[in-house]
Amino acid sequence: MQKVLAAFGKALLSQLHFRMLMLTVIPFVLSVTIWGVLLWLGLQPMIDWLHAYFADNNGFKMAGDVLGWFGLGAIKTVIVPLIAMWVLLPLMILTALLFVGTLAMPIIARHVGSRHYPQLEQRKGGTVIGSLWLATYSFFIFATLWIVTLPLSMLPPLTFVVQPLLWGWLTYRVMAYDALADHADAAESKSILKQHRWPLLAIGAITGAMGAAPTLLWLGGALSVIFFPVLAAGAIWLYVLVFVFTGLWFEHYCLDALAQYRGKGGNSAPMVPVMKDIN
Repeated sequence: MQKVLAAFGKALLSQLHFRMLMLTVIPFVLSVTIWGVLLWLGLQPMIDWLHAYFADNNGFKMAGDVLGWFGLGAIKTVIVPLIAMWVLLPLMILTALLFVGTLAMPIIARHVGSRHYPQLEQRKGGTVIGSLWLATYSFFIFATLWIVTLPLSMLPPLTFVVQPLLWGWLTYRVMAYDALADHADAAESKSILKQHRWPLLAIGAITGAMGAAPTLLWLGGALSVIFFPVLAAGAIWLYVLVFVFTGLWFEHYCLDALAQYRGKGGNSAPMVPVMKDIN
């Protein structure tokens, strides 16, 4: 846990670096542009289809009865737009995750590696295709669990349990691979991910709690529907910011673990971190 906390401190300093702050801009702009166009073209047709489906299948009465059990009957009038928003949310997460993984993580790896581990050999065990495949595959598992546990998200206490667990698993799966992609070979990555599984899961769980924060923007009932475009943009930016910080945290921890691994194995001398993030 000491190494996890040490990596957290280094990641926080790195996040305050101007280059890392600017790194959130490009994924955010791309995500907002894509979703701005998609929502402009498809949001109303999607809501109309859901409304017709609910009307044809007595869904409004069933939803009202279920919400009434939990004391949330007041939001039954906006249940269709809320469902549409909750369906779109995982897709927004995937967009931000893919852009950060493909655009930001290589820059994060170079930033942390050159400033803290300049003598650590880059063995290029990971690939962009491998990162995209892992992110996409993990997302579909994440999305399935998201849909299954969606009713639990209506209860604020459970939101703070279910969402962090899902986020923790997703970030661990994707970010740990990307963090080692440039510097470790395939065998080293496999060994490190196995040896450090629980610390990496702990980082994922903590950042999962941070990643659940944007979800709170959708708990505003009718107000969240009215201000959906603004909330969507704010949620995407928060996702990108959390993903970049998460990438920095995993990068610091994984490169330190890789340096120690090579030192113990006699492949290279352990690298002493060089602190250069303080302006």
